[in-house]
Amino acid sequence: MCAYAVSGYGNYLNLIALSLFSYEVTGSAFGVGMLLALRLFAGSLAGLAAGALLARTSRRPVMIGADVAQAAVMAVLALCAFSTPAWLLGCAAVVLGAGNVFFTVALRSAVPAMVGQESRTRANGLLVTARSIATVLGFASAAPVIAAGGFATAFAVNAVSFVVSAVALLVLRPRTDGDHGDDVQESAERERDDRGSRRWRAMAGLPALLLGMIMLRGVDALASSSHNVALPLVAHSTAPSEPAVFMTKFWVAWAVGTLTAHFVLRRSRHGSAWGERAFAVGTFAMSLAFLAAFAAPAAPTLMLAAAAAGFADGWTEIVYTSRLQTAPDRQRSRLFGLSATAETAGFALGAVLAAAALEALPALTVVGAFHGAAMCGSLVLLLFTLRRPSRARPPFTSEEEGDTHGTRTGTGALPGA
Repeated sequence: MCAYAVSGYGNYLNLIALSLFSYEVTGSAFGVGMLLALRLFAGSLAGLAAGALLARTSRRPVMIGADVAQAAVMAVLALCAFSTPAWLLGCAAVVLGAGNVFFTVALRSAVPAMVGQESRTRANGLLVTARSIATVLGFASAAPVIAAGGFATAFAVNAVSFVVSAVALLVLRPRTDGDHGDDVQESAERERDDRGSRRWRAMAGLPALLLGMIMLRGVDALASSSHNVALPLVAHSTAPSEPAVFMTKFWVAWAVGTLTAHFVLRRSRHGSAWGERAFAVGTFAMSLAFLAAFAAPAAPTLMLAAAAAGFADGWTEIVYTSRLQTAPDRQRSRLFGLSATAETAGFALGAVLAAAALEALPALTVVGAFHGAAMCGSLVLLLFTLRRPSRARPPFTSEEEGDTHGTRTGTGALPGA
């Protein structure tokens, strides 16, 4: 978790540094947008490739390879910071976009193998906590680091953060893969004993619930792109003398909310049993909280709304990740790969549409329209889950021991995304 936090800190520091550096190299907002689109497009393709790759190979080497590749490209940028050609910046965007997705898919699908199914919700909460802390520290320290040492120093710090993560994986050697043989044997037995089981589960609608969760996650990412694009505009209009302070307050309150979500889920006796319904309700609440934040951007209302949005964001990420982790070991990789593609593509599309809409419409209108779509999607998923029996078993039953997630109630790029 500590290594993940260090790597996350470097990512969020680099998010600001690389954006500013891209503008300096390309000299236009269009160039910055194209590089961001290239990075997100590479991440979308990597999500599809990651599922297939991780279903056939061990996750730890993939995670280490992703860290090493990103560390290498950031080290090259640090060395060439004073004269960087645009094509090199484009290559870096591709490596960073794909590397981040490969690492994230491998990590999320490996959590049950690392800690056991019964402890996965707590582990997911710790990872969300680490990301929240890294977000605040990365954003807060970006300006001082760039001012003190320039872009080369910021890129070097990011490269070191990737090295820390890779070294932790090499030294600690965590178990990242389940017993693939068991999955194969179980699959053969099921096919032999009941060749119609897959068709029956599809008719029962259980796979559709998971697909619905992934689709809603993509819509949520599209909605989240709107407030990420609109927030700087609101900061400059609300606090023109100190927009950075305004944004810092917003994201600090958001981070406090995500930390609170982890502690609440950790102490809840149903913490390992939340599933589709809790995810749908959390997504609805998160969009509603972001709308409240933009409707009343004055403190302390802003802080309260941002904290509520952070709580719902942390809640949904923990619940969503834990639910997908109930799948058999190799199937998890495909699910998280598909999820990464949906989230990245949703955020990329939303960023383009939101930026265009903000040229003609107020921030509240744009954010309301995007998050309204997410609220409608969450209501559709919630209504669909209410039609299922409250104690219906999940479609994945290969890892039963101590696992009640999703069986009793019927039920993370940028922060807030």
